[in-house]
Amino acid sequence: PHLRDQLHPKSRKNSMTHTSTADVPTPRLTRRQKTRAVRGIQYLIGIAVVIFLVVRTDWPTVSASFLRSDILDRMWPRVVTIGLVNTLIYTALAFVFAFVLGLVVALMRLSSVRPYRWIATAYVEFFRGVPALVVLFMVAYGIPAAYPGTVFPGETYGMVMVGLGVTAAAYMSETFRAGIQAVPKGQMEAARSMGMTYSRTMMTIVIPQAFRIVIPPLTNELILLVKDSSLVYVVGVTAQQYELTKFAQDFLNRTVNPTPLIIGACCYLAITLPLSQLVRLLERRFAKAR
Repeated sequence: PHLRDQLHPKSRKNSMTHTSTADVPTPRLTRRQKTRAVRGIQYLIGIAVVIFLVVRTDWPTVSASFLRSDILDRMWPRVVTIGLVNTLIYTALAFVFAFVLGLVVALMRLSSVRPYRWIATAYVEFFRGVPALVVLFMVAYGIPAAYPGTVFPGETYGMVMVGLGVTAAAYMSETFRAGIQAVPKGQMEAARSMGMTYSRTMMTIVIPQAFRIVIPPLTNELILLVKDSSLVYVVGVTAQQYELTKFAQDFLNRTVNPTPLIIGACCYLAITLPLSQLVRLLERRFAKAR
C-alpha cells in the first residue's frame, strides 16, 4: 500500500479529502428558521391565490352586478341619515335595556333565595333557546293581543327595545354572573367584616370590579345587537323607521340588483369594525392592569 501511495500521490490526497468532507456534519435549520421558512411559504401561497383570483375575476360583470354607482347615488345620503341612524338607535335602546335587565337577572341567579334563582334560570334558558325573530314577533304582536290597549313608549322604538333587549339580556346576564364570580371572594368577606351590608358591598365593591372584567364581552354583545337590528322589519316599520337591511331590501326590490345589499353591508362594517377594534383595545388594557 505504501508503494501504491507513493506511485499515486494524487489518489491518496483525494481519498483524504473525501474522508474529511464526509466527517463534517451538515448544518441543520433551527426551529425558528423552520418556522420562518414555513410561514414564508404560506405567505407566498396566499399571495399567489389572491393574484390568481384578481386576474381571473370578470371585473366588468362584477361592477355591473354589485357595484353600480347610479344606485349608490340614489341611495345616498338616506342610507346614512335613515338606515344607519335608525340602526344605531335600535341598537343603543336594546343594549341599555338588556344591560339593566341582564344585571338584575345575574343578581337573581346569584341570590340565596331559591325562587329568585329558579326564575332567573328559567328566563335565561328560555330566551337563549328561542330565536330572536320569534321573540321580537311575540313582543310586537303577542303582548298587544294578550293585553289590549298596551302601548309601548316610543311605539316602534319601544317594541324593538324590548324585543331585542330581552333576548340580549339573557346572554348578558351570564356574562355579568361570570364577571361577579371572578371577583375574589376576599373582597366580599373584607367588606362584610367592616360592617357593610351585602347589597352595599355588591353595588360599591364587587360589581364595579366585575365591570372591568366583562366590558370586552359586553362589547361583543353590542356588535351582535347591531346585526340583530336587521330583524326589526318584523314589527312593521314606516319608511322613516327603516334600518339598514330593510332600507337596502327596499332598493333591491326596486332596482332588481344586489348593489343595495353590498352598500348596506359596507355600512354595517363601518359600525362593527371600530367596535371590534375597541374590544381588542380594552382587552389589552385590562390584561396590562391585571
